[in-house]
Amino acid sequence: MRLVYLVHNLNDPAVEKRVSMLKAGGVDTLIAGFWRGEAPPADVAGIKPWALGKTKDAAFAARAFASVKNATANASLARKIGHADVLMARNLEMLAIATGLAGKFKRRPAIVYEVLDIHRLMLSNKPWAVGLRSFERFLLRDVDVLVTSSPGFLREYFDPLQFARSRPDVALVENKILSWTGATPARARADLVAGPPWYIGWFGMIRCRRSLEILSNLARRRPDLLRVEIHGRPTGELTEALEKVLPSTPGLTFGGAYTPTDLPELYGGMHFSWSIDYFEADTNSRWLLPNRIYEGGPHNVVPLAVRGTETGRWLDRFGLGVLMDAPERELEGLLEQLTPQSYAALKRASMDAPRSAFVADQSDCDRLRGILSNALWHRSGATSVGKRLPARPTAALESM
Repeated sequence: MRLVYLVHNLNDPAVEKRVSMLKAGGVDTLIAGFWRGEAPPADVAGIKPWALGKTKDAAFAARAFASVKNATANASLARKIGHADVLMARNLEMLAIATGLAGKFKRRPAIVYEVLDIHRLMLSNKPWAVGLRSFERFLLRDVDVLVTSSPGFLREYFDPLQFARSRPDVALVENKILSWTGATPARARADLVAGPPWYIGWFGMIRCRRSLEILSNLARRRPDLLRVEIHGRPTGELTEALEKVLPSTPGLTFGGAYTPTDLPELYGGMHFSWSIDYFEADTNSRWLLPNRIYEGGPHNVVPLAVRGTETGRWLDRFGLGVLMDAPERELEGLLEQLTPQSYAALKRASMDAPRSAFVADQSDCDRLRGILSNALWHRSGATSVGKRLPARPTAALESM
């Protein structure tokens, strides 16, 4: 199987994770896409990518224009590729390129649409947002399999808004960490005791101003009760906010970006993992399953989440973590009431959770290859390729 992976940002660490899974599953993979930052990477998981151009964060219109431009001039890219069985597009603008590129091959490849977020610009009732959704519905007619990282995206967005007339097969591929990177259980720091001050780690993409306000306000008022460590990549707006908050909040520290191999050390010093996000509070943030629940899981750190979100439902299914309705009102009382015994019970639940809930191993990589085989089956109609996914997306999600 030869797959071309079309991505929006070659420098996104999540792209390298997906490529690593494809390689481990035995998929011959080519990578093409845009990049953000100073320069495109020399390789992605050992594969040299084809750079299509530079874009910027939050510049959706510019990225859309670049995608349309490439979609109308990709005959040369098709010649460069030579042959493809599957085109896998990571988000909408890359799906536009994949759809245009597919017709340039002698034998049309299957198209897989990978969705890990629903951009807020897709959810407005403004005319341009309605137009974007119509454009996505148009492109979905040629999609063989939709790969999504959370059932919330299907339930809240695709089913009610985008699958009115036709629907592709759907597969759930969660954002688990890879078993060969950062999955070694953390050893708790020697001075970490089950008592105040309680350490909360906020790791990953740092983009939620409300989370920063909740944590910094409490850390400033109650240094005896709470310490907060932030590691990851803040967005531009949060970078400025952090610079203002840090000098006046001794109980709040920022350690910058990290790699998967840093996870055991980082989580080894934490009691709790902040798995809360209000960046798009009523939509995407409620529907997604964040990387934090997978990164913290193997290290037995207790997650904090909001009840009623997809994250809350996921944690409740495994009997994990602490769920709150309003963290700004409840967090202080929660930490005050914790005893070594009650925290030990929360910790034990995390330790007893199945490792497979957090970590992708070879079986997950093989399953991803099976999903791609199903896309080929859908495109070619050849029953010899493999068993097709169930016709109803909800059934496909529940069975995987």
